[in-house]
Amino acid sequence: MSEYILEMKGITKEFPGVKALDNVNFKVKKGEVHALCGENGAGKSTLMKILSGVYPYGTYEGDIILKGEVQKFYGIRDSERKKIAIVYQELALVPQMTVAENIYLANEPLKFKGTTIDDDKLNYMAKELLDRLGIDINPVTRVSSLGVGRQQLVEIAKALSKDVEVLILDEPTAALTESEVETLFKIIKELKNKGITFIIITHKLEEIFQIADTVTILRDGQTIDTYPVEELDEDTIIKGMVGRELTERYPKISHKGEEVILEVKNFSVYDSNMPHRKLVDNVSFKVKKGEILGISGLVGAGRTELVMGIFGAYNDLVEGEIFLEGKKIEIKSPKDAIEHGLALVTEDRKGNGLILNQSIMMNTTLAALDKIMTKGILDENKEIFYSKKYVEELKVKTPSLEQKVGNLSGGNQQKVVLAKWLMTNPKILFLDEPTRGIDVGAKYEIYNIMNKLVEKGVAVVMISSELPEILGMSDRILVMHEGEIKGELDNENVTQEEIMYYATGRGRVKNE
Repeated sequence: MSEYILEMKGITKEFPGVKALDNVNFKVKKGEVHALCGENGAGKSTLMKILSGVYPYGTYEGDIILKGEVQKFYGIRDSERKKIAIVYQELALVPQMTVAENIYLANEPLKFKGTTIDDDKLNYMAKELLDRLGIDINPVTRVSSLGVGRQQLVEIAKALSKDVEVLILDEPTAALTESEVETLFKIIKELKNKGITFIIITHKLEEIFQIADTVTILRDGQTIDTYPVEELDEDTIIKGMVGRELTERYPKISHKGEEVILEVKNFSVYDSNMPHRKLVDNVSFKVKKGEILGISGLVGAGRTELVMGIFGAYNDLVEGEIFLEGKKIEIKSPKDAIEHGLALVTEDRKGNGLILNQSIMMNTTLAALDKIMTKGILDENKEIFYSKKYVEELKVKTPSLEQKVGNLSGGNQQKVVLAKWLMTNPKILFLDEPTRGIDVGAKYEIYNIMNKLVEKGVAVVMISSELPEILGMSDRILVMHEGEIKGELDNENVTQEEIMYYATGRGRVKNE
């Protein structure tokens, strides 16, 4: 019998005008962790959707061979019957239901006569499963009360409740804290030792070396090669993914001037659910023209709340002063912020940054409608002109401006969000996790866009949970902990350990 539990041979998949997969070959050994790498749009998710039955047999060419037998999956249920499960980056839990109800949804234990759900048994089964996996979550907790990272662990528990043999994880650590990543990797290693096979789609190169046994690289819908992880280094993976060497992962160009464009004084943001609790506590800082100010900190440090508060998203739940180019301004809404020359690329591009079922053209012009109006009427020629200008400038890969943004890769979606805000000609651009969930090549392009902006004197404020990104692209770094700024560092010889020192709440320093 073959050492491979799974083989995908000659897989070709076409969409209108696009060949997403071109004769892809992919094989996985039983009980290994196999990382699938490639740029956004390389075909990773398409390949896994074929394997999991989302794209049914007959819509693609090629064969799926599981344990030596050719499979024909006409839907997700077919692949699940063969003990294959997938956990997507976009979570599919029901927020109003409990953890236990979500884990066993459509597979609930029933009472004696088979007409009602046995809640006691349901909760017992869920607790037993969570305990076995080392996931410390109460099964009767409503999913809506959990953070995204813990919801991801519930999704994984749900998949494992189905007695899987092959588990596909799509960007499983994108929203996890460091401790949650450790928990997940511990679970994966324990289950791998029990013979479960994992296929992991990830852009985080450092994690590949922590968890994977084997790596397959896709580029432009084709298999580049498969390697044992010990034969690889980061540069080899990057070159395989993008087809060229990236001589510098973080192409930082310093253009920092001395003119302060934004000053925030004694700024606080209050919790709407607990009015006496401060999410941001008496924060003060300055931003200079043409600089990139990085904001670091652990999840829950108040970074997002700080920039959302400045941008007017918390309405009257803020106090403090904001000065733009030396003049005090009032920002009570995002509309006020935009009028003052502020722009915000939010952490959740799909939830808050884009209208997924609308075109690139519509999304690009959404924040600057005044530019495409003539006498109060939408001017289609102007709409086409501006959207084409920014799509070309930011190198968005798309067959047309009419393409729905929901059909674009993550990196190209992020470029459309950036295009939307660049069309407003901002003085200050806030970026919240600007490269989360996008590949190394697209990240490089985003960094170059940032460089072009600071060359023009735009101030960029970047929140990032990736310390190499903070160190690689920032001129100065603010470090937050529990709503306060604990460290302010000029980015000269700063280390990750130094940032983590302040991120964990030890000390308060200004290094100017």
